[in-house]
Amino acid sequence: MKENDFISFWLDNGILFSKFQEGVEVDVERMKELINLREEISNGEMQYWLYDLGNVKNITKEARDYADRFGQNYIQVVAVLVNSHITKFIFNTYIKLKKPIMPFQVFTDVEKAKDWLLRIKMKLK
Repeated sequence: MKENDFISFWLDNGILFSKFQEGVEVDVERMKELINLREEISNGEMQYWLYDLGNVKNITKEARDYADRFGQNYIQVVAVLVNSHITKFIFNTYIKLKKPIMPFQVFTDVEKAKDWLLRIKMKLK
């Protein structure tokens, strides 16, 4: 496990999990810390990442832009977990416009997210 004052990362069953502390606002500096911590736990290996955004209050545009530009190392596939269907709809609209460079899907159910990641992992082996 790797963590700081606003996010925790851990590996379980071949999946990298992350979870924010309650009410976190992510600016560029926090995004840089997040990326550094994720790369540290990845240890140079490609990851199947379940990124739980349920506790996040806000991610600034500058932080999102920084992640798009510098936050793609060691990521094979991303499943994002959100806590509402409205947020899921907004993400899915963004994904259709942005076209991520890796498989990327948004979920409201953690088990469905894990199953999707494991199915992708089996296909890519």
